[in-house]
Amino acid sequence: MTISAGRAGRRFASISCAGYSVTELVVVCAVIGLLAVMTIPFFVTYYQAAAARAGSQQVVALLNQARGLAVKENDSICVQLSSATQMRMRLAGCGGAIWVGPGTDAGGMMTLPQGFTLAAPGDVVFSYLGAALPATTFTLTNSTTGATTTISVALTGRVTSP
Repeated sequence: MTISAGRAGRRFASISCAGYSVTELVVVCAVIGLLAVMTIPFFVTYYQAAAARAGSQQVVALLNQARGLAVKENDSICVQLSSATQMRMRLAGCGGAIWVGPGTDAGGMMTLPQGFTLAAPGDVVFSYLGAALPATTFTLTNSTTGATTTISVALTGRVTSP
């Protein structure tokens, strides 16, 4: 703020009004909007890929839990898909008692990731050594996009997903 003397010797304050014009603000908003529109498809693609990866990792963890349980209990564990969105484990083979424990409801059902369905050609049985019979491939399908991921169980019991 500067103080200067007027014609009659009076002092008055001169205030400088610096700022942005409406045109500059509109241009900045347009650039921000354009960048947002360009990045939204990349974010959606990333989000869908991350959800698919998380879903397959959860199924791999459930299968590894069954394998670990077979080794811990020194008995065979059968993994059955009771529906496309639920699985259960049975002790002492596919005709044995339903296992109830961490991650299951009162009926022994484990719910698969929301928004995904799981398909398998049959049940897989993990032996007390952790081996799997038969070797099988599970197909995890994203209900939103229709994308599929395969989860393989080898004869050795190793569970892998790409």
